[in-house]
Amino acid sequence: MSDSKLWSGRFVRPTADLMERFNASIGFDIRLYDVDIDGSLAQAEALRRAGVLSSDEWAAVALGLEQVREEISNGAYSPGVDAEDVHMAVERRLIEIVGPVGGKIHTGRSRNDQVALDVRMYVMREISALHEGIASLQQVVVDRAGGEIETFVPGYTHLQQGQPLRLAHYLLALFWMLDRDRCRLLDARARMDRMPLGSGALAGSAFPVDREFLCERLGFSAPSENSIDAVTDRDYLAETVFAVAQLVTHLSRYAEDWIVWSSREFGFVELDDAYSTGSSMMPQKKNPDSLELIRGKTGRLYGGLVSLLTVQKGLPLTYGKDLQEDKAPLFDALDTARDCVAAFTGVLSTIEFRRGRMKEALDPNLYATDLADTLVRRGLPFRDAHLIVGELVGTAVERGAGLTDLQWEDFVEASSLFVPDDIARLAPAASADARSLPGGTGRAAVADQLNAAIDRLKERVAQ
Repeated sequence: MSDSKLWSGRFVRPTADLMERFNASIGFDIRLYDVDIDGSLAQAEALRRAGVLSSDEWAAVALGLEQVREEISNGAYSPGVDAEDVHMAVERRLIEIVGPVGGKIHTGRSRNDQVALDVRMYVMREISALHEGIASLQQVVVDRAGGEIETFVPGYTHLQQGQPLRLAHYLLALFWMLDRDRCRLLDARARMDRMPLGSGALAGSAFPVDREFLCERLGFSAPSENSIDAVTDRDYLAETVFAVAQLVTHLSRYAEDWIVWSSREFGFVELDDAYSTGSSMMPQKKNPDSLELIRGKTGRLYGGLVSLLTVQKGLPLTYGKDLQEDKAPLFDALDTARDCVAAFTGVLSTIEFRRGRMKEALDPNLYATDLADTLVRRGLPFRDAHLIVGELVGTAVERGAGLTDLQWEDFVEASSLFVPDDIARLAPAASADARSLPGGTGRAAVADQLNAAIDRLKERVAQ
């Protein structure tokens, strides 16, 4: 067939070479070929039902589309920039295989509703895959937390030790972050579950394609309500990229902790060799590069989100070629999030928590709040108790010691409400178990939380 564009009828001069390259998206949207062919198969069947294609024509087109799928899949057909985009590449190759009848499948269809369909289908599938990856990471969190209920670690605010925590409690915080991320993605998928095919370029199709049939055929719950909105809606892409950016932000925060914790000065964790790298100059180095890359790639996701929003902000209704720029940040965000989740899962599965070093690092002054709470239980206003214990901490600091190093006389001098047993209770388990409300770091509360997480994972299987 001719090398001219499928849309070139009203043009008298060929496209400039620069414009060929500038206009082409085939280099990145070729990954949509599978969903594009699924959409074209459904379109062909709808056209047969509408009387536009005969049964023989439909059968030929269906076989031809499956051949195109196979050729792209195995590399036998690799369209270049002259193909422009994946939609034109598939249709052009189809026409080469089955002849002019292949051109009939675009009846009543525009690339505008075609790309809207393809991207929705692609993102819905990708969200399902990412959802599984998040659930796998949550399972690892549950598994590791279950083994660390009696491990205590300093809890930090402002990067200063605040109170002792069960390591299991610290790990389970990630579980609930991930659960929100998972739900955000499912919410986004539910909102994008509208089938846009039949919207045409902007005003709808003039041919009686059965949109309800197309929904059933393509796995959508309902057709889009408005053709203008259907071809220009990219809300679901911004939602998706935000959701994955927030997901990787959560991973980045833990990565930051563990990068610091893996240093000699902290020594709380040891990364497995499989998720570390060395220095080209310093033989002794073991760098937490898996975590640093997660931290670094998070910024790329933010950039992609800003790019998507900026493309849309000044776009008049309806479609503009600006929207071609939605796919690169989308694809990059999905690829990056998938890799970050997989890498973090590998890190958490293999990381060594150095329990002894965590215990050694617990500052004796971590129990200051416990002492203040003790005085409150004996009738003292909290602000007065806070002042008394603060002065005790000041005394300990002056002596280069901690609260647990003070003498009984120091406590009696500070307040007559103290009793000898109060000093004996200045220990990690006692401090943690005093916080036994649901959601706290007490042993019973953490055990309940762990069971809730396990139940949540069981619910996910049913979703």
